[in-house]
Amino acid sequence: MTTVEQATIPQPSFGEFLSACLRIGLMSFGGPAAQIALMHRVCVDEKRWISEDRFLHALNFCMLLPGPEAQQLATYIGWLTHGVRGGMVAGLLFVLPGLAVILGLSTLYAYYHDVGWVTGLFFGLKAAILAIVVEAVVRIGRRALKTRFHRVVALSAFLALFVFALPFPLVVLMAGVAGLAEARAVARDGETRPVADLADPAPAARRPLGRSLATLAFWLIVWQAPLLPLWLFSGESGLAEVFAFFSRMALVTFGGAYAVLAYVAQVAVEQYHWLEPGEMLDGLALAETTPGPLVLVLSYVGFLAGFRDAGGLPPFLGAVLGGLLAAWATFVPSFVWIFAGAPYVERLRGNRLITAALSAITAAVVGVILNLAVWFALHVLFAEVGRWSIWPAATGAAAGTAPAFSVSLPLPDMATLDPAALMLALLAAVMIFLLKQGMGRTLIAAAALGLLYRLVV
Repeated sequence: MTTVEQATIPQPSFGEFLSACLRIGLMSFGGPAAQIALMHRVCVDEKRWISEDRFLHALNFCMLLPGPEAQQLATYIGWLTHGVRGGMVAGLLFVLPGLAVILGLSTLYAYYHDVGWVTGLFFGLKAAILAIVVEAVVRIGRRALKTRFHRVVALSAFLALFVFALPFPLVVLMAGVAGLAEARAVARDGETRPVADLADPAPAARRPLGRSLATLAFWLIVWQAPLLPLWLFSGESGLAEVFAFFSRMALVTFGGAYAVLAYVAQVAVEQYHWLEPGEMLDGLALAETTPGPLVLVLSYVGFLAGFRDAGGLPPFLGAVLGGLLAAWATFVPSFVWIFAGAPYVERLRGNRLITAALSAITAAVVGVILNLAVWFALHVLFAEVGRWSIWPAATGAAAGTAPAFSVSLPLPDMATLDPAALMLALLAAVMIFLLKQGMGRTLIAAAALGLLYRLVV
């Protein structure tokens, strides 16, 4: 698209923009990969509100941020189109329809998940989720792993998480540093690469620092507004703990929705014991069947945590508050990052070093998702999963001192393999990869087969 063509395309009216945001919010099934593809089709291919280069620049920035990248991307596009008002509308409409659905489904799950036919449905859904997560690895990998360097980054990120259990922020930081180093090496070799789409308007003008700090302070106050009432009226109840946990989570979960899920699955299950590994998979199945961000599963986690420790409140009221508090703590920071940071990111469009760092981080996300896929596979297919630790030096252990580092791998008990879950997962994979069936049909088929299996067996 030429510069002249860009100039002749008018900005959408707010009504047209609102309609498109509502359409995206109601149709955004299938996790971040499918949701990003939907936004690309609407905003780049159909409406042509922004160029391909600008879309990818925004996406790479959102991949760098902690929290749900799909909602952040929607907010970013809304900000580009209609300023703060557009960002608010796009971000909220991307979340609210799915939030209403997930709270309703969480209510049914909390009261009826032990019923036989419900157990059968979730048995099938969990097997299908495994195939869906693997498909997300493939789809995002095709887009992000453009070079051998990116493939090495992705593999290194997977090993850092799966084998050495390094923190997510450290993995992201190392990927960004590696991207910068690779870009400098390429520059020394004299290579040139395309930078920005000339059809894009010039980067935004410099924003006053005082205004940016005021924006940041305002949204931080909005974000933490529920904290004081919780301390005053709930004390040390589970609700205050839920909000505090998800607030901390919002600051450290880099790498997008799947990285968030991997972090919460480990902490909420293994540390807080709010729910079991199987229940975490059930929540992911619920989130996959609703529109909106995949991290709406965190509202499900908050719902169950509030349901089981309401701090003296009725269980249902505590559950709803827990789900809403988890959503507030998770999604409000997205507005903080976008409204405070996007003006500066727009000025960096075309910067080769920044672009290289962001693309390396996107490559690392593929390794993060692969780590999540393996974690899900182990807990879907096996009833018992232990840990196998390898100490690099026997002398340290013999002397009673901790070794410098260790390698710890999950080790499933092969005798607990569930053949029915394996068959359902393989059938879901066939539907997705070979028959090219949509996610909705795959989930429905898997749920029906899981129900039939439970009823018969």
